[in-house]
Amino acid sequence: MNPKSNLIHSFVLLRMIGLTCFVSLWLTGCSIYNLRQEVETINNSTILVGTVTESVSSGNAPIMVAAYSKVGSHRNIAHYTELHEAGPYELMVSKGEYFIFAFVDINRDSIYQHGEPSGQYSDQGLLVEQPGGVLINLNISIEKQENSNIDFPPGTLVATKKSDTSHSTSPGTLADLNDPLFDYENGAKGYWQPLEFFKENGGNVYFLQPYDPTKIPVLYVHGATGSPRGWDYLVSNIDQNRYQPWFYYYPSGASLKSMADLLYWKMYNLKAKYKFKELYIVAHSMGGLVVRSFLVDYGRQFPEIKKFISVSTPWGGDSLSEIGVKYSPGVIPAWKDLGQQSEFVQSIYRKTLPDTLDFYLLFGHEGNHNPLRPNNDGVVTLASELDPRVQAEAKMIYGFNEDHNNILTSGSVASLINTILASSEKTKANGSLKPGGMLAVNYHLASNQERQVGPLQLYLSPIGCGPADGIFINMGSYKGRQTFGPFPPGIYNISLLAESFRAEPVSIKIAIKSNGTITTTFELKPDGSIVDFIRQKFYKDENPAGTYMLPEENITIRSIRLTGDRVDRTLVPTKENEFKFVENVLDRRDWATKTLFAFYNLPKGEYRLTVEADGYENKVVQRQVILGQPNVFNGIVMNPLK
Repeated sequence: MNPKSNLIHSFVLLRMIGLTCFVSLWLTGCSIYNLRQEVETINNSTILVGTVTESVSSGNAPIMVAAYSKVGSHRNIAHYTELHEAGPYELMVSKGEYFIFAFVDINRDSIYQHGEPSGQYSDQGLLVEQPGGVLINLNISIEKQENSNIDFPPGTLVATKKSDTSHSTSPGTLADLNDPLFDYENGAKGYWQPLEFFKENGGNVYFLQPYDPTKIPVLYVHGATGSPRGWDYLVSNIDQNRYQPWFYYYPSGASLKSMADLLYWKMYNLKAKYKFKELYIVAHSMGGLVVRSFLVDYGRQFPEIKKFISVSTPWGGDSLSEIGVKYSPGVIPAWKDLGQQSEFVQSIYRKTLPDTLDFYLLFGHEGNHNPLRPNNDGVVTLASELDPRVQAEAKMIYGFNEDHNNILTSGSVASLINTILASSEKTKANGSLKPGGMLAVNYHLASNQERQVGPLQLYLSPIGCGPADGIFINMGSYKGRQTFGPFPPGIYNISLLAESFRAEPVSIKIAIKSNGTITTTFELKPDGSIVDFIRQKFYKDENPAGTYMLPEENITIRSIRLTGDRVDRTLVPTKENEFKFVENVLDRRDWATKTLFAFYNLPKGEYRLTVEADGYENKVVQRQVILGQPNVFNGIVMNPLK
């Protein structure tokens, strides 16, 4: 282990213990002020996410995406990011009105120039009114040439902090573990200065080599102050002819829930692009908490994740972090999540892990023997590493005479992880089973315009089976022909689901044959829609940027009324066991469940939503409909009656 890493972990341990005198001396008054400012900014900011597509490939030229505000004739860049290819992006902004645009930086100078292909999300400004959370579906189509509707002066520098070490935040970016980005100082910066780290580097999943469909991805997730370089020893000891290492690199001082949600966004897009069939996860320390949060909330969307190995994770939280939160002059967001009774720790046990994966728990026990500190591995107590709630879910539990850091450079640990990775059960060959077939899907827009359609879902329903037996496949927002499979041979009805488009035909009957590929084509016609949900705040007192809001579970909605120009409709939620999601979406019929709802076939214009619920004040919100443009929403928060 690098000596710098040991020093950093020592700082973390002292900080967690809440030695206020040490912290006050180590952090200058300016540093404490900056930390407080960072935390306040995070809690009053919103993450903007969307997908960039382009009509003509940008080749090797990077794509710059930026959010800017207008003040008179000035254009102020709030945040920007660089992509090495068209695809998903993330930006962070505070409350205000913004324009989001993207351009191909042909000459790589970070300056928007005349003639560079470009595109913009909407010709109208995006009003960010509620701080916190995520705004989705902010999709951009880059045209073949300069977009004349973009009100951003050519010749203006977008990268407000020009750097020779700029890098792509596209998921799957190629990197080297010796890259300066992964220096231990940067890992520490992600912990002590999470906002500055995210503004400069974002959070991303990195590859060491281009994706290889013949190899199984192994995703490594670091802990506090960590970086992908901390996995160097374990990665160098796996069979890279069989596995391909991926690394989730994130600001570890940020809210752990927001980092779990960012991991979901990255994995959603990687799955849509590469369609991997199997994936394993190895996480160290606090990274295990991030992974479990991701798996509890979204793991059932990823049945491809077959194994999860945690190493020295504080599964029960740490009471000392609560002391740090109470007494430290500056509090990092992650500390609040590490408390034993924190909302975050409680949330990761509200559900069990998906039954499609095996969970392995590895822990170390060579810690210090301070009589004031229970048995530990030098950082985490054994009681937390061996929390009964996770022991009950573990397929196997392994202990090592290693401390919190050295466990990542242990030959015994490397050998065991290799054994676990290679322990997949072999399915016995069955000569009676026929090999599957493939399905290729094309789509085009009826208007022949370059437009971003938003995320698409493919739905396959075997003939003679009910909707519950159907298969949903996330297609992402990638244009062009996509091939899926293999699927068991048989007769299917297939449909394409898009939020703001009507797919025609509604359904296509196909026959999938062994070792064959059948091609289908859909036409997408723009439609006006409002799809939203009643949400809860994950944290009672805060709403950090990047935290996806979950549907409110403990609420009874009486009605949802939509009014606008010659439109007046009211929905009453349908009982879950009577709700027919697929049929409603395909037929574009308005629907509402306990907390989710949708209105379709709406003309362009401004609308008013009124939500009535038992025990809550009536909520009125405004929504805008643009044909063929997916909704931008952050959920609706209801206020209890006083």
